[in-house]
Amino acid sequence: MQMQAQALQYSLPLTLPSEGRSSFDKSEVIRNNNNSISHEDRAFHDWYRFVLSYPPHLVSDYIRDFGLDEHSTLLDPFCGTGTTIVESKLHGINAIGLEANPFPYFASTVKTNWDIDPDELALFAADVSENAYAELANQGIDDRTLTYAPDVRLMRLDEQAMRALIKDSISPLPLHKSLVILEQINRYQGAPAHKYGILALGNALVTNIGNLRFGPEVGIGKIKKDAPVIAAWKHEIKKMVDDLKLVADRNYPQTTICLADAREPTRAVKEKSIDAVITSPPYPNEKDYTRTTRLESVVLGFFEDMAHLRGFKKTLLRSNTRGVYTSDNDDAWVADIQEIQRLAAAIEARRIELSKTSGFEKLYARVTKLYFGGMARHLSELTKVLKPGAKLAYVVGDQASYLQVMIRTGQILAEIAERQGYQVERIDLFRTRFATATQSELREEVVVLRWPGTR
Repeated sequence: MQMQAQALQYSLPLTLPSEGRSSFDKSEVIRNNNNSISHEDRAFHDWYRFVLSYPPHLVSDYIRDFGLDEHSTLLDPFCGTGTTIVESKLHGINAIGLEANPFPYFASTVKTNWDIDPDELALFAADVSENAYAELANQGIDDRTLTYAPDVRLMRLDEQAMRALIKDSISPLPLHKSLVILEQINRYQGAPAHKYGILALGNALVTNIGNLRFGPEVGIGKIKKDAPVIAAWKHEIKKMVDDLKLVADRNYPQTTICLADAREPTRAVKEKSIDAVITSPPYPNEKDYTRTTRLESVVLGFFEDMAHLRGFKKTLLRSNTRGVYTSDNDDAWVADIQEIQRLAAAIEARRIELSKTSGFEKLYARVTKLYFGGMARHLSELTKVLKPGAKLAYVVGDQASYLQVMIRTGQILAEIAERQGYQVERIDLFRTRFATATQSELREEVVVLRWPGTR
């Protein structure tokens, strides 16, 4: 296939033994072991991106491998910040994305909407920034020189919203200035430029204005007493204007992004309409993706308080203990899969051995079963929207977050898929990363499947 030579640029395709599993040879070599994106790939993708998003070139290579063209429809059921959808659009391929986390969903819709006139967006940015500078100056704040009057009264979010923020994720003065420019952006509510202004502020909050650090977990870095908020926002808008000029007067297919649970794809996607899937679901670990996007989600009003946040969490795949609820029952989907039950038992035995008694640690075994059960439910429901012969690529990674018990995610997902009637074509090695906790290499892989049309 065309993909085989191409994939060697960054991964080593593995040959599946007859039983449909990949061999794991420590002598394997990876040519490129990072997820960075090259300069020529930054257009649109760089508007807003998860720190651990997979690179656009990975999507491009599987688009070629699967032989997709303008007559195809590609689905990303865990579309996150839209890497697959943006890349599909750039390749002239119809695409649908599903995302249950509100701010990444919003970001994906903006990143794939190229209808606005870039000059109109530039004029909008000039007006908003001028008015924001003036408003701050009237309050005794100079956002250019980072000086302010000692008695300035700072705006805050309401108490419930402040409690939803990660402590110290943004300092009081940058928050005040962000709320001032947000007011100016919202004067354009209903205008085409408005949503681009919101996304630009969301990206500026996490990259320049706030105090967050990602390494890869979200945490608090250097506390900035002040930051040039308007300049940071204008920088993000300029990226958008420059990228939109690249595609002006060109025809690209329309894309669709739905705020939807990936375990229920038929609620948003027509039956037997999908030619291919390229996606990366959450991995089974303690990474709470709503925490990763908490700052921008709360400041920009996508979550009003923790109760509002919990409502959306219930539509997410159960991949961490902070998103588990007593009514969850996805684990029933994998009750008869021996390897998953063995893993859960090993995690629980390890917890008892180490005398770990926190509420989260007691949930490690359960969330492991809920995660794979949710993936089984997803793959089962997905068969209803796939065309016979549809190709699928799932980017997943080994994990050892739960008391250092190794979870070979790709292997287990392949077994689940086979039980649902999929054909496992191969498991490609994407990259490895060294885990200091276990002193071992963890593999990130692409599980390549084919849907034959019947179970």
